[in-house]
Amino acid sequence: MEPYERQALEAVTTRPVHPYRTLTVERITPVLGAEVSGVDLSKEIPEEQLDEIRTAFLDHHVLVFRDQTITVEDHKRFAAAFGELRPVNPPPPEGDPYILEIRTTPAAANVAGNGWHADGTADAEPSLGSMLYITEIPEPGCGGDTLFANMHLAYEMLSPAMRSLLDPLTAVHDGAQALGGYTPPADYVIPKSEHPLVARHPETDRRLLYVNKAYTSRIPQLSAQESQALLDMLFDTVAHRPILHCRVRWTPGTLVFWDNRCVQHHATYDYYPYARYGRRVAINGGPVKG
Repeated sequence: MEPYERQALEAVTTRPVHPYRTLTVERITPVLGAEVSGVDLSKEIPEEQLDEIRTAFLDHHVLVFRDQTITVEDHKRFAAAFGELRPVNPPPPEGDPYILEIRTTPAAANVAGNGWHADGTADAEPSLGSMLYITEIPEPGCGGDTLFANMHLAYEMLSPAMRSLLDPLTAVHDGAQALGGYTPPADYVIPKSEHPLVARHPETDRRLLYVNKAYTSRIPQLSAQESQALLDMLFDTVAHRPILHCRVRWTPGTLVFWDNRCVQHHATYDYYPYARYGRRVAINGGPVKG
């Protein structure tokens, strides 16, 4: 490991640990994710506890709440405590416009999210985060773990020369690339946006690598060949560096809340020919900063 990589890692793993009065927060890894207990999401959450959840969210980026029995309204109420609910786009043909049902049919050829990505980055204003609540796991009792990657650390562990190259660049995020052969509704306008390649978190001002393989199509300041080579390197950095990752194993009644601004995720499809079910609510949070 290079000295600049050790320095970046040390800064994350030795950061001060916040004290909590109303929660128990246990890190999943030193760099990403935490299991949170002492919260009942089926009830109105006191403001002091919400403040502590917000602190844990900014510190750990991925929060796991287990053994929760919640209704759709409970789910939406918890999400609304962090911002305006984000409608599903394209909207579901029926049902609640804020609920994305994550339903894997038996023996599906593939599943949504089976690849590293952040949600909806082709939009002009990507989401703050998502809350996924899983109620049914594959029949063997395991499978379908979600991997998360810390995009702050992905940037910070790059060489100083590479960071200097990336800092002034932008990247095009194209919704057509993410559709992957799926035909959207006839009236659906496919989003396409240009964002800073290195963004700043709107709440912490910390820099992060803001490209993902599902949506990012081009770095316009470079030639097509240069752009593809650089993007491939950055995509590989996310996928092939386990030091950036945490892994969440699902159990029925688990809700995971992740910061879509600074993490990517990958829904592992290792449970063919079985199925699972959950529902996701997303939260608006405004654009990332350059």
